[in-house]
Amino acid sequence: MEDDTKQTTAWLTAPILLSYALFGTLPFWIEAVGLYHYLGAEILIWVIFALGYNLLLGYTGLPSFGHGAFLGIGAYAFGLAQFEVWPNLWFCLAAAVVVTGLFGAATALFLSHRRGIYFALMTIAFGQIYFFIASKWTDVTHGEDGLLNIARLPVTLGPVELPTAGNVEFYYLCFAVYAVLVVVLWRLTNSPYGRVLRAIKQNETRVAFVGYPVTLYKWSVFTLSCAVAGLAGGLFAMAQEGAYINVMSLQWSGIIVLMVLIGGGFVSFWGPVLGVVLYFVARDVLGAYTETWLLWFGLMFMALVMFKPQGLAGIWQDLVRRTASRRRRLPAPATEAEG
Repeated sequence: MEDDTKQTTAWLTAPILLSYALFGTLPFWIEAVGLYHYLGAEILIWVIFALGYNLLLGYTGLPSFGHGAFLGIGAYAFGLAQFEVWPNLWFCLAAAVVVTGLFGAATALFLSHRRGIYFALMTIAFGQIYFFIASKWTDVTHGEDGLLNIARLPVTLGPVELPTAGNVEFYYLCFAVYAVLVVVLWRLTNSPYGRVLRAIKQNETRVAFVGYPVTLYKWSVFTLSCAVAGLAGGLFAMAQEGAYINVMSLQWSGIIVLMVLIGGGFVSFWGPVLGVVLYFVARDVLGAYTETWLLWFGLMFMALVMFKPQGLAGIWQDLVRRTASRRRRLPAPATEAEG
């Protein structure tokens, strides 16, 4: 991870500020390029989900193929907290994070001592268990009908209430959550904790040999990743104004893996962002021309895996390296005295 392994103490880096500029101004130009405001909110929600998921896959090398279940748990937790306890935005988002984190922590107790294919298969099993419970526990989840009429709760800041009913207002709520989370995750991944995660990815046995509690680290990163998924799930419930079991299926669990891999989550902190943007833009642009857009996106994914496994972020890093190399090879301009 060339750009991530450099130790940094900065809270705000140039890429973070660039992402703020792009996402912060998105409502002003997205319609000009033929897209729509709700798509922007959808992209940010899945960016949050993907950044949290990349803590597992990209940084720790732990492939979770049932992670969509935790997105769904967060959505249901948000809706149930709103209907049954207190319809307050901060409380409901906190409930989504805490409840999903608890489910993740309990699941990680069974996963943290596994590795490789056994870890991956166990995540599929737990994902299917949670999907089955959500589909059959109709008294709570309403089964395939889902929880309907989840409100877009206003942002309460003391005596001030900011509405989120409109797509633009809701987008800026998602942007505010993203703005805070991306800094927290950036600092986390560049902390000693993040360096241990990368070491586990490289050689788990060696990390355990030098004295780090590998099982505890794997448990903690899985729990943290699930908590971030719950946050994204709460926002997703607001976006769709409902919570549905389809996001807990293996299909959506596979899509988040695809997004992270095609973006280059293995080599860059920003890979998941690139992958999410590419997926949703491809869905709406290619989908306008053909119903088989996912086939073409899948072919694109296959081509990247075969010829550039580092994904979009890897392509960008290669371009930067080549440009820097060419500049170094260029002869220095002659000075006036030399002429």
